[in-house]
Formats: sequence, C-alpha cells, structure tokens
Amino acid sequence: MKKLNRRNLLKRSIELFVFSGMLQSIKISGAQSSNHTRNANMIIIWKSKRKMSLFYNRELIKTYNIRLGFNPIGHKQKEGDGKTPEGRYFITHHNPNSAYHKSLGISYPNAKDKADARKRKEPPGNNIFIHGGPQNIITHFFKDWTGGCIAVLDKEIEEIYQLVPDGTVIYIYS
Repeated sequence: MKKLNRRNLLKRSIELFVFSGMLQSIKISGAQSSNHTRNANMIIIWKSKRKMSLFYNRELIKTYNIRLGFNPIGHKQKEGDGKTPEGRYFITHHNPNSAYHKSLGISYPNAKDKADARKRKEPPGNNIFIHGGPQNIITHFFKDWTGGCIAVLDKEIEEIYQLVPDGTVIYIYS
C-alpha cells in the first residue's frame, strides 16, 4: 500500500509541476497580448536546445521551440552548408510576403562573416530569417529542415512579428 501511495504522490507532484509551468506560460502570454507597448529588445537563441527566447531588457517575454538548418552544428561558413549562423546579429526587416508565412530578416552575413568567407574564397550565404513553418507540420516537429534559418510555427511567427521591431539584437549560441 505504501508503494502505491508513493507512486500516486510522485505522479501528483509531477502533474502539479507541469500545471504550474502551464500557468506561468499563460501568465506570460497574457501579459504580451494585453500590453503591446512592451516589445522585445533582445532575442537569444540556443541552437543545441532548439529554443529561442524574447526579452525586454532582462525580463523574459516568451520562449519558443525552434528548428534550424538541416546541418545545424557549428557556425555558418558558406552558402548551402545548411548551418544556422552563430554570433551577434540584428533584425533587419519584416517581410509580410515570405515564402514561409511571415519572416524577420537577420543581418547575416556581418563584416566578419564576409571577411572570413573571402579568405576561404567561398560565398558566405545570405537570406537568413526567423520565419514560419513548412506546409508539412510533421516536418517541423521531428527534424531540422531549413537552409540555415530559424523556424517556428506560423501562429508563433505572427506573435513574434508583432513583438520584435527592426534593429532588435539577436544572439545565436551553439
């Protein structure tokens, strides 16, 4: 009987932990939708965790699950390598007519990326974005599929598109 009670207690603790996290998400989401004047002023991406977080100063606004380039390990070196860049960049523009719903341009390649590519005598690549998902939603959940971009669901890019102004700094870590 004690084992059954311990299992139930453990199960209940896990349920409460998950539920409290859900409440926090709802609270954060609610704060975003009710206060449109608090835009993000920093984005941090952790490639290895497949997470992207929006911040206002040092306060977390929201975290998203992401998908990356089809060959995501390491910094983007050249056009077609399937890598997502790493480093400090900026949001350059909003594209309402993206091939992937909507998108936010990222300032890759920067001056260092271009200089490194020149040394290697290879094109650095370009057109790196945060954008919506593919037509086949199953692809988004199970594998990295972009050419080097950061992908979220269409519903999420709608929200991000509103929260992130041009010029926002973006840090992309391995």
